[in-house]
Amino acid sequence: MSLRLGDTAPDFEQDSSEGKISFYDWLGDSWGILFSHPADFTPVCTTELGLTAKLKDEFAKRNVKAIALSVDPVESHKEWIQDINETQGCSVNFPIIADQDRKVSELYDMIHPNADSSMTVRSLFVIDPNKKVRLIITYPASTGRNFNEVLRVVDSLQLTDDHKVATPGNWERGGDVVIVPSLQDEDEIKQRFPQGYKAVKSYLRMTPDPKANWSGD
Repeated sequence: MSLRLGDTAPDFEQDSSEGKISFYDWLGDSWGILFSHPADFTPVCTTELGLTAKLKDEFAKRNVKAIALSVDPVESHKEWIQDINETQGCSVNFPIIADQDRKVSELYDMIHPNADSSMTVRSLFVIDPNKKVRLIITYPASTGRNFNEVLRVVDSLQLTDDHKVATPGNWERGGDVVIVPSLQDEDEIKQRFPQGYKAVKSYLRMTPDPKANWSGD
């Protein structure tokens, strides 16, 4: 059965480039980004893992841990990491799961037989500290992921968890947000959004981003 938003992310134990991983213990109270790639020593995946390594500080600001996966063995991962570091000008600083028996791939439905019966597709899951699946994105093997978009969604999820807002299309941190339609009490609105709001329609109320100091993350 495939995972859906709001489902509990399955726990697992599996070998990785940094030793055996017990997923829940490794994640702790952090947010997690679990992402699969079709195979080691492939060009698009090499660029993706390099980008992920370079985003370490951005992930840390958001209390996010990244963990990658393919069905290749640990020794292959370790050799490939050397290539990633060399070609991408980085230092891989996160584990890569060695899912040779496809245990994790099957738990997270990462193998799509009509795309490829043996390799994982580019699946990505954002998992919150309560171990709930909050975002699922699946890319074809030919298309590299946009990690700026992944960061943008994490920003949105963390903001909307803390405030009664939603983020509009193309929103980026610091941009105006939408007051959720379920919030109708004007006194509460004034308390929560002292800068006021603009009612474009009764159901569309725009207000400045309530998290003023993003740079302080």
